[in-house]
Amino acid sequence: MNLEMQRFKADFFKALAHPLRIRILELLSESDKSVNEIQSLVGSEGSAVSQQLTVLRSKNIVTGTKDGNRVIYSLRDPMIIELLAVARQIFNNHLVDTITMLDKFYENETEEST
Repeated sequence: MNLEMQRFKADFFKALAHPLRIRILELLSESDKSVNEIQSLVGSEGSAVSQQLTVLRSKNIVTGTKDGNRVIYSLRDPMIIELLAVARQIFNNHLVDTITMLDKFYENETEEST
């Protein structure tokens, strides 16, 4: 069971390991969208967006619902929104640490040059 969970997590994070897929998920966290809407918002070719949506669908991260001749995509689990927020917080923490380290470095450089 533990190995199965680790594999699931690894596959899940592999599916997230692409900047365009992350951007698509961020857009879908705001509201459901069609391929054309996503394409317009990310400024990418339709084939690239469709390819990334296929990956996300295959891992059950997003779902597509037919609406006439178009498909409307949505997040399968709203917890994705929280996951993206936590990832943003982790990034911000790393950024703060880096800025603090650089500030200390420049303080030391300034002290040594005087």
